[in-house]
Amino acid sequence: MLIEFSVSNYRSFREKQTFSMVAAPRLGKTGNVFKPTVVGESLPGLLKVAAIYGPNASGKSNLVSAMAVAYRMIMRSAAEAGPLPISPFRFDPGLAQEPSRFEFHFVEDGLRYQFTLAATAERIVEEVLTCYPKGKEALLYSRVFQSGKEAYEFGKKLEGGSIVHTAWKNLTGPQTLFLTQAVVNSSENLQQLRKPYRWFQSTSNSIQQDSMGKWADFSKTMLKHNHDLIEHLQTFLQAVDIPVTHIRLKPIDASVSVDPEQNFAEQHKSIQENYKALLTHKTALGEAEFDFAEESGGTRNLMGFWGPWALLQSVPGAVLIVDELNSSLHPKIVESLVASHIASELKSQLIFTTHDTHLMNTQLLRRDQFWITERDQNGATVLLSVHDFQGRDSENVEKRYYEGRYRGLPIMRG
Repeated sequence: MLIEFSVSNYRSFREKQTFSMVAAPRLGKTGNVFKPTVVGESLPGLLKVAAIYGPNASGKSNLVSAMAVAYRMIMRSAAEAGPLPISPFRFDPGLAQEPSRFEFHFVEDGLRYQFTLAATAERIVEEVLTCYPKGKEALLYSRVFQSGKEAYEFGKKLEGGSIVHTAWKNLTGPQTLFLTQAVVNSSENLQQLRKPYRWFQSTSNSIQQDSMGKWADFSKTMLKHNHDLIEHLQTFLQAVDIPVTHIRLKPIDASVSVDPEQNFAEQHKSIQENYKALLTHKTALGEAEFDFAEESGGTRNLMGFWGPWALLQSVPGAVLIVDELNSSLHPKIVESLVASHIASELKSQLIFTTHDTHLMNTQLLRRDQFWITERDQNGATVLLSVHDFQGRDSENVEKRYYEGRYRGLPIMRG
């Protein structure tokens, strides 16, 4: 579960901006908040949902991209070539050669972590992982590149011992994370680094504007691996008023089957190439079966959204970040999904950007669950919480937003 995230010198972010999921005290709608379970430490409540608003080109998508960078870097193999997915703030020439910086505070398996990552397109410049057992700071490892040299510091309680630590260090190239190499090249018995790695790899998912189709493909692979999920998807589609009564995967060539000995990537590719998803719709006139490719864009988006949504609903501490949720789903569907997530007992989090202010008017969310992005005079993104502005929890957030009370509105010039 995410506590807060900070970014600087990345795309439209110049100076450090911090996005927080920490709930403000003394606000109503306590069902929108959950208490994180952390051994030996009492943390404030965390928000289940956060919505990010702002005009076009104000930095909303860049915030989602920044939060996804760590995941992309962790998934990067040692054999992968080419520049890292880093782009510094362009309006300040003095920052062109400086690294982009990302900082995550999160909880995984009852322990709080802080992970700092700084990188240029050419290499990792800094990578630091700290944990807080019983609230006390404990360094796991630190890696810093300075003056042409790379320096490592390992915490006294880091598992593996000096020989293993040296081996991990030697396997870590300038464009790969030490965290990734340590986990990939260690036994299952060594869990200390595997837990924070798992948070990035398995529980933190993002849907960016151009990735809904890829998520739809992933959903098809999930259905192939676990047929029990078919009913779950059918129920999900019916709940959002898509009259699908049956879903099946049909092999394009009956002689082709998925090799269980292949790794997930190879199986995923085989499923996409050799199977097609068929959806049965029911109307007053009867039933008809449609190929997934024949479905409307809205239905395809929903099938893509279902995969990460299912993970959010089933993986403890999961975080789902969606860019432009309103462009993929109808406002009433978004309202229904947000309401169902808030009503659940899940300790997981949904974060999304949107232009649609419908949610502001539903009284579903608290003031501290609304965030605003805007550009300053230097073209840099500024991130603000509605709770930073004076007001009451019961106020009409949508009305005050359109009045410009929270800023973050486009300036129309005649």
